[in-house]
Amino acid sequence: MCGIVGLYLKNPDLQGKLGELFCPMLVEMTERGPDSAGIATYHETAGTGSKVTLYHADRHFDWEDLVEEAERDLGVSLELRRISTHAILGAKDAATDLRGWAERNRPDVRIMSSGHSLEIFKEVGLPARVLEQFGIKGMHGTHAIGHTRMATESAVTTEGAHPFNTGDDLCLVHNGSLSNHHLWRDWLEKNAGITFQTENDSEVAAAYLTWRLREGASLSEALEAALKDLDGFYTFAVGTSDGFSVVRDPISCKHAIMAETDDWVAMATEYRALARLPGVKEARVWEPKPATVYSWGRA
Repeated sequence: MCGIVGLYLKNPDLQGKLGELFCPMLVEMTERGPDSAGIATYHETAGTGSKVTLYHADRHFDWEDLVEEAERDLGVSLELRRISTHAILGAKDAATDLRGWAERNRPDVRIMSSGHSLEIFKEVGLPARVLEQFGIKGMHGTHAIGHTRMATESAVTTEGAHPFNTGDDLCLVHNGSLSNHHLWRDWLEKNAGITFQTENDSEVAAAYLTWRLREGASLSEALEAALKDLDGFYTFAVGTSDGFSVVRDPISCKHAIMAETDDWVAMATEYRALARLPGVKEARVWEPKPATVYSWGRA
């Protein structure tokens, strides 16, 4: 099961309404994934060059202590924003390796995302409750990707919810299953130095794309390579700082629908998730073809 939604706003005038437009899309996918939900949003933060979104189950966790430790170790001043069980740490210098510091020094927290514009929020529970918990309806930005999960291969945990982020400003949500992810997990750990936080095959898919991008591939090239290297049946929705891409495996047994107007482009597992978007009646609507990469964004 599981449900995927993605929305990219081509019209800058709509970017202040990203959360307002996105939330009904995700709620419509509740029946496909009622056990947990996650949202990736892309927006610039004034004065921030790099940022990391962290998670701790304790709502009373001492984030200020963590920030003080990071500032001492990194020799920089950090900005802290707390949102429920998550916290966003921001640095003015884009070269500040906040993700690397957290991986090395704070195994007690989980890394939700890192980059310049990406923030990921995810939790166990119904999608509507998760959206309310993190105040997603009021968020602005250029684009967002979301996932509602019905766990079939692993436990229901916050860490196991989608989206997954394994490299700066890249996230992935996945509907389906991979058959050779254990082989790729071992290879990526040994040869690409990528650290995994869960047993989820979707995290492996995200790590695979991160590795391909580091090797100089474009996102489209990385997804084309994934069609050859990642065995299974799946629909991927992938976000970057520039936009998002969608690809289905060569069999394409997992549902997907797309729609586009002059103001936006959107995808979802089912059309009902798109039905409330402004101008959808005049949109071009189609089912993405098998083994075909679709991309939209500023680039």
